[in-house]
Amino acid sequence: MINVTVKFFTTLREITGTRERTIEIGEETMVEEVLDKLREEYGKAFEEYVYEKDGKQLSSGLQFLVDGRNIFTISGQKTKLSQNSVLAIIPPIEGGFTA
Repeated sequence: MINVTVKFFTTLREITGTRERTIEIGEETMVEEVLDKLREEYGKAFEEYVYEKDGKQLSSGLQFLVDGRNIFTISGQKTKLSQNSVLAIIPPIEGGFTA
């Protein structure tokens, strides 16, 4: 078993009630398995925020980083996690500079 930390921001922090969560999972676990576990635990609000309407594709408005690297530059949802990996689910940046 390995430990992985998941970091939540803004809306996900409200849905989960926490900034981060450490999950004990099996070795060779992939991002999709951690997200499935979180979906089961946090329910429909988590699913609707993290996934597209089909419930399978991750939301295109979010960034998913493993140890600071975008999972889509690695292996997408199949990105493997290792001991002490950090999965951060980053919301879109809103607002902007106004002169």
